[in-house]
Amino acid sequence: MKADPMLREVKVEDAIGLVLAHDLTRIIPGEFKGRLFRKGHQISEEDIPALLSIGKEHIYVLELAEGYLHEDEAALRLASAVRGANTERTEPHEGKVTLKSAIHGLAKIDKAFVDEVNGIGRIVMSTIRTNTVVKPGQALAGTRVIPLVIEEEPVARVERLAAQRRSGQALAAGSLEPLSGGPADAAGTLPPAEAGYLAPKPVPPDKGAAGTAAVRREETPAAAAELVAVKPFRSLRVGLITTGSEVFKGRIRDKFGPVVRAKVEALGSKVIDQRFTPDDMDEIVTEIRHFIGLGADLILLTGGMSVDPDDRTPGAIARAGARIVSYGTPMLPGSMLMMAYIGCVPVMGLPGCVMHDPYTSFDVLLPRICAGEEIFREDITEMGYGGLLGC
Repeated sequence: MKADPMLREVKVEDAIGLVLAHDLTRIIPGEFKGRLFRKGHQISEEDIPALLSIGKEHIYVLELAEGYLHEDEAALRLASAVRGANTERTEPHEGKVTLKSAIHGLAKIDKAFVDEVNGIGRIVMSTIRTNTVVKPGQALAGTRVIPLVIEEEPVARVERLAAQRRSGQALAAGSLEPLSGGPADAAGTLPPAEAGYLAPKPVPPDKGAAGTAAVRREETPAAAAELVAVKPFRSLRVGLITTGSEVFKGRIRDKFGPVVRAKVEALGSKVIDQRFTPDDMDEIVTEIRHFIGLGADLILLTGGMSVDPDDRTPGAIARAGARIVSYGTPMLPGSMLMMAYIGCVPVMGLPGCVMHDPYTSFDVLLPRICAGEEIFREDITEMGYGGLLGC
């Protein structure tokens, strides 16, 4: 059955007392675009000039048949099907419903699901990119259907897909075990971890770079992903280690500290201390252990990340007992970043571009860490696509 028979066309002059079947938009180029009349508005004699002024000589009266939905109801059902944590839903406006963030946090959008929905046809689901930092009230997704009236089945199909997708993403429990102490290296054992400290279960080393453990996403638990949601940022206690003999000996002023502090604080976390070391591996290891002992939630190291002979930071991170996720990223700027973990504590070696480039690999990964996510090797690999940002 076609939807057309459900719409009865009426001349505006004959429409007095009838009810509009859809919103009517008014556009004044460069000045205004918005709703002139809302769906359900009862046409009065005073409305006739306004309708004619926007080129409407006829209106539709809607008489829905069983098994069909008006665009507003369809958009509401689509938005409700995908709405996740920390989101707000608007009322329909010109056939569209918007999901907005209720908090300052990290947007999580299931791209594969969005692609599947948009492949159904006559259904629109438009979103921002996943892992975007969002503020309260910022739009996350918009839903609508193309026709004014649509069969219920495609919308119901999206609802079923959403339910299946959520249930299929539940991760197996029991992949964490208590950690009695930090990892050890040739120089000794790291300080014992505080009560409740958890680490991923050991996995065999990869055949790649020395010190790199091949941990796959499915082997480490995380909250079940939602379709359109926002993760809140945690308030992390961040330890900052600035390496480099030129800074340590006062030859040049530290420029890393203020930049890193600002980025950390913008996400609701705090640098608890900044320590300075020369280009000496043992001293850098000592400072890493100092922050582990303080119970830091994240350790950042600046300087000494290139391939120069005096750059000792990557080696010091490995010697401190870290599991190296990646030394290097396929993103420019920020290719020399190191991502590692000591137990569950993220440790990052930051490249020099963080000082002067507004957006680097550090800005991609820091929000995810502040939202409580673990970074895996495939997360690093994916940064290459779209990662050429002018370096």
